[in-house]
Amino acid sequence: MGVQSLQKHFNEKLEGMEDCIHITGARLHNLDNVTLAIPKNKLIVMTGLSGSGKSTLAFDTLHREGQRQYMESLGMVTGLVSRPSVDSITGLSPSISVDQHLTNRSPRSTVGTVTEVFTYLRLLWSRIGIRPCPGCGKDVPPSHAYEYDDEDTEGEQSPCPHCGAPVPELVMGSFSFNKPAGACPTCTGLGEVIRADVSRLVDGGRSVAEGAVLGLHPKAVERTVQVLRAAARHYGFTFDTERPLDQLIDPERDLLLYGVESPEFRRHFPDTEPPATVTAGRFEGVATAVMRRYAERIEDTEYRERTEKQALVKEVCGECGGARLRAESRAVTVHGLTIVEAARASLDELAAWLGGLRERVSEEEWLFVEPVVADLEERVRRLVDVGVGYLTLEQPTPSLSAGESQRLRLAALLGSGLTGVLYVLDEPTMGLHPADTARLVDVLRRLRDLGNTVLVIEHDLDVLRAADHVVDVGPGAGRDGGRIVAQGTPQEVARAGATGTVGSLTGAEGGFTAAEAPGSITGAYLAGRLSAPASKGRGNAGRALVIRGARAHNLKDLTVRIPLGRLVTVTGPSGSGKSTLLLEILGRAARRHFHGAGDRPGEHDGIDGWEHLGKVVTIDQEPISRLPRSNAATYSDVFTPIRETFAARSGGRLTPGAFSFNVPGGRCERCEGAGVLSVHMHFLPPVEVRCPGCRGRRFKPEVLSVRHAGHDIAEVLQATVDEALAMFADVPAITARLRRLSDVGLGYLPLGQPATTLSGGEAQRLKLAKELGRKAAGSTLYLLDEPTTGLHCADTARLLAVLQRLVDTGHSVVTIEHNLDVAHASDWLIDLGPEGGSGGGRLVAEGAPGEATRGVG
Repeated sequence: MGVQSLQKHFNEKLEGMEDCIHITGARLHNLDNVTLAIPKNKLIVMTGLSGSGKSTLAFDTLHREGQRQYMESLGMVTGLVSRPSVDSITGLSPSISVDQHLTNRSPRSTVGTVTEVFTYLRLLWSRIGIRPCPGCGKDVPPSHAYEYDDEDTEGEQSPCPHCGAPVPELVMGSFSFNKPAGACPTCTGLGEVIRADVSRLVDGGRSVAEGAVLGLHPKAVERTVQVLRAAARHYGFTFDTERPLDQLIDPERDLLLYGVESPEFRRHFPDTEPPATVTAGRFEGVATAVMRRYAERIEDTEYRERTEKQALVKEVCGECGGARLRAESRAVTVHGLTIVEAARASLDELAAWLGGLRERVSEEEWLFVEPVVADLEERVRRLVDVGVGYLTLEQPTPSLSAGESQRLRLAALLGSGLTGVLYVLDEPTMGLHPADTARLVDVLRRLRDLGNTVLVIEHDLDVLRAADHVVDVGPGAGRDGGRIVAQGTPQEVARAGATGTVGSLTGAEGGFTAAEAPGSITGAYLAGRLSAPASKGRGNAGRALVIRGARAHNLKDLTVRIPLGRLVTVTGPSGSGKSTLLLEILGRAARRHFHGAGDRPGEHDGIDGWEHLGKVVTIDQEPISRLPRSNAATYSDVFTPIRETFAARSGGRLTPGAFSFNVPGGRCERCEGAGVLSVHMHFLPPVEVRCPGCRGRRFKPEVLSVRHAGHDIAEVLQATVDEALAMFADVPAITARLRRLSDVGLGYLPLGQPATTLSGGEAQRLKLAKELGRKAAGSTLYLLDEPTTGLHCADTARLLAVLQRLVDTGHSVVTIEHNLDVAHASDWLIDLGPEGGSGGGRLVAEGAPGEATRGVG
């Protein structure tokens, strides 16, 4: 049965169902006039290859139209908010999306603040907290004086029952690191301080006259020598500018680094006023100058990030030890537990402590805190249920993965009690260990049972099998996708995969074409007809990296041996210590060893085996850029030869710069090459509308008149990687770069897609493709953080073929993964656990797949 016949069969099956969402003629992006019916009040899983059109159908069509219809019913929509490209959608409910994009990157935001759990803890500590008297040091019991704590009002003072000294009442603000009443005065509640990294500012083996201050122009060196000597004369000592910095006495060193007005230098001459002018010796100090410029340009994101990378280092605040709170607040306890200890406990541990609190408090205290504890227990339980019980309340939200952030939002939705809503979720299992998947499925079912339709984009086969209804979009990606290959119960979709003609995935690229796969690829995996590639069985190796005594975060003095020249997978429950071991310890230590980077590795004794490697490349899921003008073409460097090709086609009339939308010249100046204009909507978020000048095509007419293989530059940017491969088959410099993007599973990606819209997995694969284009310096170790994020089983097989080729050519690949297909295909497994949080950080097992032995770490 072909694709069109299958689509007709399933549509006819659901046509008579009234309780459905009916979509007719969806044509946005690559959707091929899709018509289908989706049953309501069910758990729906929409699946398909990466780039098949799942997100377009779920988010850009269903969710967007659901929002538009709801806003229109409130009279809030103007003509600027257009409906998606679809003939009609009926039976649609108000929709709420839970996608992968992190929205809160403030360093003051933590798991505790975004979930409001820490807010309730602050209320609990202010109600029944016991603190030592500042006078006699004895415990002062709570007064229970306030029915309501005002965040911004300082508590009244009452006498200590032991010595009579005045003791301030506790209010919620006393425990907030975002309020002056509670924040540590040294770090202002951030928990860490930024200082200049002296080791990267000066060379201790050289003298000032020889250029010890790195980066100074020779004339600036002469001026620095003169001012330092004048300053020394002012204070009555001699500054030897010919002596290496390592041999300077303390006053000389402090003068050079911190300047005459710094506490570090003034402690040597407390009774001497600083010089009045620079000529007289008013020297600012090398480190002090860096910090001043950093503070002055703190709003300049590019400058700030460059300075942080090149000249600064972040350290835990010495005053509060990273706790963020002032000393008085850190001393308050509730039955022996400080609020800092509560914030540093895992949510699992906090749930257990709250469960036993009733037995430990007095009847009087329970009257004040019973509703608070009830709310706390419910909120923490929801977080544990969605699989983030290993997280702590103090963990900053910018450090969360996209999957963790999404699950925090999912926990909040569980407490909303809404019914009759369409929830659209984007891969909620992302970054989740398979052991936690069943619990997450239960959460999704609870949302459904409240009377909601839960639509989930997923590739996880366990989630597909647990769905009420599966919609498989495909059969391929990009132009080869956008159709409904199969839909129905998981068993029905499996039968579609078992009976359809499915192409082989055992070729060199591990891929297939749409023509080879009129059946359901997803169904073939559900039916067991297709499976992940097996391990090549390389086993152990003589060469290895050995990480000794890893103790950062929850790691328990761990020693791990990583075989080189192998595909190694590090597995374990979420929060077991995988990222800490590989990214915070190994990755940072490698950057320091090979490049002299300033990021301090996590605590460990040492790493042996660097001599076996030429370099280490860490490829994580951080965004490649926060600028919407960056895209796949510009980041991968393929846009440069594309622009050069078009310039050559113009016969010398236009330069390559004319084909750039980032600089004036050939771009449309009305939208400055963006193709869209932002319209502010008062009480609503800004809306982007197509530029009326270039009609969304970004360039001037004379630039668009130049064509290659029948396409102009705007059409090239709209084309996918695989489509561009056909366009530029005669230009090797372009096809080589595009082939690498296709090999890592990004063939469906439009070249002009803004970097800000890429998922974490797409960003990582884009980095991998770029790295593959560089010449390897000897044997290279690649560290990857869940590279299969967002990939269908078939795409995972293709990516594994790329990783295996890297190993076959003598390199080493280490992945952090929960994907069992990757584990099965690996040469060596390292399993951390046995649990997340404080229950993790140990070596549970190591060895070849199927032969792993229990660890001793």
